[in-house]
Amino acid sequence: MKYQSRFTSPWTYIPILYFASGVPYVIINTVSVIFYKKLGIANTQIALWTSFLYLPWVIKMFWGPIVDVYSTKRQWILYTQFAMCACLAVVAFCLQLPNFFFISLTALTIGAFISATYDIATDGFYLLALNPKQQAFFVGVRSLFYRLAVIFGSGFLVVLAGQLEVHLNNIPLSWTLAIGFATLILAVIVVGDRLILPFPESDNPRELQASSKIPFFKIITSYFQQPKILAILAFILLYRFGEAMLLKIASLFLLDKPELGGLGLTTSDVGLVYGTFGVISLICGGILGGLAIAKYGLKKCLLPMALALNLPDIFYVYMAYNQPPLTLVYPLVSLEQFGYGFGFTAFSVYLMYISQGEYKTSHFAISTGIMALGMMLPGIISGYLQNLLGYPLFFILVCVLTIPGMISLFFIPLPVETNHQTS
Repeated sequence: MKYQSRFTSPWTYIPILYFASGVPYVIINTVSVIFYKKLGIANTQIALWTSFLYLPWVIKMFWGPIVDVYSTKRQWILYTQFAMCACLAVVAFCLQLPNFFFISLTALTIGAFISATYDIATDGFYLLALNPKQQAFFVGVRSLFYRLAVIFGSGFLVVLAGQLEVHLNNIPLSWTLAIGFATLILAVIVVGDRLILPFPESDNPRELQASSKIPFFKIITSYFQQPKILAILAFILLYRFGEAMLLKIASLFLLDKPELGGLGLTTSDVGLVYGTFGVISLICGGILGGLAIAKYGLKKCLLPMALALNLPDIFYVYMAYNQPPLTLVYPLVSLEQFGYGFGFTAFSVYLMYISQGEYKTSHFAISTGIMALGMMLPGIISGYLQNLLGYPLFFILVCVLTIPGMISLFFIPLPVETNHQTS
């Protein structure tokens, strides 16, 4: 079977692999917020517990070597895909039960660890199955299909559930069918990958003694010995602090009834406003951000991009006070998401810049783990603060909490290369 890797086109499996990576992630971290809200869970509980679901992506670097040493990346992909289907099937089924919250949250937690492990295996398989030229070419392809998965999850699935709510007049059954449909799609992908995935010649289990040669301590200490590391850590944790708080509450605000301070949108409206047009705007912002950095350099773009990410949060203050009609909600949410995509590009490029040297892959994994922590911690307290302050004051607080992240920009080390390019 080893010869198969020479003849199987990456077009047959790379899009599917990264679509299958995005669907569980968006269901676990975004769609769960919406269906828990529709099923009557309080905002405080939703924000608290779904924020903890980020944890596996915070700490996944610690079991990455296990994926590297035991079995093959191909087998890890198939095993984790199958296990993910099982977890989502449990979530779909248990929504019909009285104690659905505990069961579904447990299944989502297990699914989060499985999904993070799948990401490790998929990225490793990508490096083994493709040559350097193909790796460079398919970076855009994998990103596109991951984003399509986000639109499928936060857009199509939410709209589907909303339409089913109207026709069936049964919210739990509607979400059971929607999550069940996503499970069916992933099950088809498992079968397809079992038949299509190649067998790269270098995709073999390593010798177990190799695991003892991995210099964990040296890798971690070298990361934290970087110049101005405290400023770097502050930047990673604070750059998206306000946005991280907004992320968990935005869809709850759109769904909540006007008498509770929300906009009272339907499930389908939220799927279109936030999960479809919002995500498309985010993608466009990311593309434009990449073009801007390529032309002007990171140093010149960093502050304008930070402003683009944070200033549109004021739109939520306006919406909370004025409760505008749906026709105005569409452009306001889309502009906020466009600014997020534009501003996040600078953040991503900076993480690549500080991941240099002999252990740059591991350093990047550490940076993305800290990044996930920076999303998890604000999310944990966001529900409590929203419940305490109400939506208008909460969104004002979100705007205030964007300031520390922008201040951190003036203390972090910047790439010398960019200075040369932009001088």
